[in-house]
Amino acid sequence: MTTSAAMPVQTPRRFAWLHPHLPTLPEAAASLLRTVVVALFLLTFVLQPLLIPSESMERTLLVGDFLLFNKQVYAPAGRIGRWIMPYRPVGRGDIVVFHHSHPRLLVKRVIGLPGDRLRIEDGKVFVNELPLDEPYAAFEPAPPNAFRDNFPARAYSDPQVDPDWWRQMQSLTRNGELLVPAGEYFVLGDNRNHSNDSRYWGFVPQQAIVARPLIIYFSLRRPSGTDVQQAAQQAADDRLGHDSNLSGRLAAFARWKRIFRVVH
Repeated sequence: MTTSAAMPVQTPRRFAWLHPHLPTLPEAAASLLRTVVVALFLLTFVLQPLLIPSESMERTLLVGDFLLFNKQVYAPAGRIGRWIMPYRPVGRGDIVVFHHSHPRLLVKRVIGLPGDRLRIEDGKVFVNELPLDEPYAAFEPAPPNAFRDNFPARAYSDPQVDPDWWRQMQSLTRNGELLVPAGEYFVLGDNRNHSNDSRYWGFVPQQAIVARPLIIYFSLRRPSGTDVQQAAQQAADDRLGHDSNLSGRLAAFARWKRIFRVVH
């Protein structure tokens, strides 16, 4: 009697999922390395996190907002990778991140472009003799300030003004208007009565602008010293947070509706 050789038993195709392929150590290491390289590229050349620490951009950006910003959108001509990245010049109304007293970073909105003639009357901005439409501007209560609300001022009336900037401002003022020089930008905070900006220390050079905010990826509830509406909401949230209900405490912890909000 002839004995046949034992045949290998094959796993039916419908049970193949019970025996998944586990990556080898080299495969796992290569996958991890690719993830790290992509993350480093994005953080180094494209995206970077930023926390808003002050009220100067309320109500567009609130204290406690965490931002991701694009570090390449204003990159100069000739930068490596320009052909695959969306670039454009700085525009009026853009919110920009820039170096001020390096390495300090500030966030403000561009109001005046190179060549513009600019003035502020009773808090209203005029560019090239036309009133600027600013739906983003907020005017929280503050004591009267002639220098802040009527710019450029004729008298040195505010101790916060940088003396060097005051002298430069006088040399660039014609018929009550400030001329923005080539390669420079005039920036203001959206919270006009509570912002230390170009009115006090001058222009932002083009080379100092490093990024543009993209989205709010998280927002912690932090009290504001200037926003009356937010303060009232904060009080309500505090009462909710002391409740034993978990959802109430979570609601008081963060501004969940601001997460993934596009910045503009």
